[in-house]
Amino acid sequence: MDLFIAYVACFGFGLLFSIVSAVAGHLFGSHAGHEADGAGGDLGSGGHAEAGFGGDHMPGIAPLSPTTIASFITAFGGLGMILSRIEATRSPFVSLPLSFLGGFLIAAGVFLMFRAVFARTQSSSESKVAGLAGREATVITPISAGGTGEIAYVDGGVRYTAAARAEGDVAIGTGVTVVIHRIVGNQFYVTRATHS
Repeated sequence: MDLFIAYVACFGFGLLFSIVSAVAGHLFGSHAGHEADGAGGDLGSGGHAEAGFGGDHMPGIAPLSPTTIASFITAFGGLGMILSRIEATRSPFVSLPLSFLGGFLIAAGVFLMFRAVFARTQSSSESKVAGLAGREATVITPISAGGTGEIAYVDGGVRYTAAARAEGDVAIGTGVTVVIHRIVGNQFYVTRATHS
């Protein structure tokens, strides 16, 4: 009976941790990087993955992340409760290893699923970033010669901002239309549009 209580505790803790993580992530994580939403609709490059985040800045999941650990604990407890009620697996020498193995397999499945989702998201973001080359933008913070300024561009009907440098280290003033030439990391390199 003591082992059953341990299974219940593991299941309860894992489930509670998952719920708290989901609620906390929804309440506190969804507004990061969107401070400018209410003031003109601009999103900084920090709030827009397509604004040049490299692969090392993309969200991901580690094998021993809180998500996989919570999945293991929840699955271990849940399977343990079930197996300890079945006559053939009631013995702790049977239910304990099977619960451990089942928890490990479920946690591994969660890890692989999230890794596939993040890999697809990263691939999509990188292709969208590559698709911005040749797009026009407007300088909103002057780009000094050899320095950095800021541009605004529209993608999918939404206006975004990003840090930018001028190709050839020339100065470009505010309000000038530029063309996005290339993107390196989170830095956009632009050239003055021929009609500006």
